[in-house]
Amino acid sequence: MSHLRPLENEEINDAEILERFKHYENTRGFTPNSIRTMARRPNIVKHFMALNQAVLYEGTVPEELKMLISLISSYSAGCLYCQSHMANLSSIYNAPDHKIAAIMDYETSDIFTHAERAAIDVGFKSCQTPNQVTQKEFDELAKHFDDEQIVEIVASIALFGYLNRWNDTMATTLEHLAKERADHLLGSKGWTAGKHEAAAE
Repeated sequence: MSHLRPLENEEINDAEILERFKHYENTRGFTPNSIRTMARRPNIVKHFMALNQAVLYEGTVPEELKMLISLISSYSAGCLYCQSHMANLSSIYNAPDHKIAAIMDYETSDIFTHAERAAIDVGFKSCQTPNQVTQKEFDELAKHFDDEQIVEIVASIALFGYLNRWNDTMATTLEHLAKERADHLLGSKGWTAGKHEAAAE
């Protein structure tokens, strides 16, 4: 259960924020509780939402791959909340269920392309402590992506550095739909909601 209660729409007096919430409802089926909690500081949530849009939904790296990179980064960092969200978003952006479920097998599974493997590997290794990315990983990335795309990939990882710390620290309560999707997509691999489980009603 979250350390801070997410705000309801009725508690937010900012049309720009509420308009963006509609977008989340339309694309995901809900507005993330992480964003609802962040909305206590309107400038923080507005700038975060703008950064999220620029990083994940603009550029030339396929959205599906950015979602998978964000998923593996969240696995590596240990954030169960973000794992559930990125499994859900990976599915929304056309990653097949079996690929999402096999994300931890990216090094050996033949369902991942060489380009996907290179990007996912950086996502996984960069979230270790200490960071495990070396020139070798960048040399492999450069075989498949140009410099601008590498910036997109690292930006996706860095974005989730923020979100992983936010949600793991806040113990953000997981939304019902996100939990349902994660149970379906990741449950067989041992995923649980952990401290993000909603309180029993």
